Amino acid sequence: KVFVVLALTRNALGLNSTPPTQVLAGLALFLSLFIMAPVLSDVNEIGVQPYLSGDLTFQEALGVGIVPLREFMLSLTRESDIALMTRAAGMDNPATPADVPMTTLMPAFMLSELRAAFIIGFVIFVPFLVIDLVVSGVLMSMGMMMLPPVMVSLPFKLLLFVLVDGWGLIVTALIGSYG
Repeated sequence: KVFVVLALTRNALGLNSTPPTQVLAGLALFLSLFIMAPVLSDVNEIGVQPYLSGDLTFQEALGVGIVPLREFMLSLTRESDIALMTRAAGMDNPATPADVPMTTLMPAFMLSELRAAFIIGFVIFVPFLVIDLVVSGVLMSMGMMMLPPVMVSLPFKLLLFVLVDGWGLIVTALIGSYG
């Protein structure tokens, strides 16, 4: 979700390669690690460390270590996405969330995250679309059909993005979406 929202933001601004995809990927990675830190800490505490100290076998560590990750994904996955993946697998609907197999939960979680990313992306796109429409209308009314509207609207979009602290708002919204 993080990377998709960042990429949609770049597209909404009308910037094809600024910031570069590698920068967006790095930011998405570090934000994902920040968001997942409590879950990863729990996995380490209840699964990895007991396994490394010899208190648990690999299978036991995997069984207890996956619980925090499973709870995280279940809390953010829509029931309709779980039902979709369950039907696609030809299985009966699970009676409780605990009965959802990980092979169903993981793709359902991804679908839920993509849906949320597109909703956030849409909300980000709207103000920039309005700026593009206004600039295009003004240029057409002035008879300046040869001047690309992007050339005029880009500075206004960047100004708006900087004035409202766009990166801060987007990062805050992304982190908050996992709260």
